[in-house]
Amino acid sequence: MGLTREFPESSIQRGMRSMVLYLILVFTVLTSIGSVAVAGLFLAFPEKTHRTLIPCLISYASGTLLGTAFLGLIPHALANRPASVCPTVVGGIVLFFFLEKLLLWRHCHGEECEVHAAAGPLIIVGDAFHNLVDGLIISATFLTSVQLGVATSLAIISHEIPQEVGDFAILLHSGYSKSRAMLYNLLSSLASLVGAVMAYFFLKEVQPVTPYLMALAASSFIYIATVDLIPELHRKSSLGAAIRQLTLMLAGIGTVVLFHLEH
Repeated sequence: MGLTREFPESSIQRGMRSMVLYLILVFTVLTSIGSVAVAGLFLAFPEKTHRTLIPCLISYASGTLLGTAFLGLIPHALANRPASVCPTVVGGIVLFFFLEKLLLWRHCHGEECEVHAAAGPLIIVGDAFHNLVDGLIISATFLTSVQLGVATSLAIISHEIPQEVGDFAILLHSGYSKSRAMLYNLLSSLASLVGAVMAYFFLKEVQPVTPYLMALAASSFIYIATVDLIPELHRKSSLGAAIRQLTLMLAGIGTVVLFHLEH
């Protein structure tokens, strides 16, 4: 009386868990090591190419970040913890502002950055922390739904590439060789795998934490898009640039919509 029987996990359930873990690992590698590798390729391009491609990536990333936050993460979090999600999002934005002031959550997309130029080692530490959180977010969203996990991973990839390009440029400007800059960025990116594996094995036991983690992820996406990325777009005020930026931003939002995050 009053006891519940635990049934053994079926082969289908084990297969589903294995598939989810596989997807988590694949997309974590793509968002971390893949982003560093793609950013490293940008170093071989001429400066003129950087000035053309980076604003396009930033525009698209702004759309995917905002779309994933408002169409995917927040609605899923509200479905489980409606009363505390909005305060968590607001608190998260304040938290990331504070972390940015401590140089732990800084996203710089150009070589001229007074803060980063004097803090090369701290960039690496900050990126490792950032990647650890990204891994936690990817696992939490895949454990919620595969569609949300894919869309969240896409949003992370889209803003990680221009961030890594900027970090590479700053590390080189601070005296690091190309090989050392690549090595340190790859090492810091491995923190995302640690975060992903931790979340996969422990978030199932502490499932109530997942909505809060998604709310914090949403606040980080909103903060990055509105504070770090969109202001970069305002540096070009021509009509052609504005049309291109708006088109790519809407394309980023549209990409998220394609995953039908509303259900």
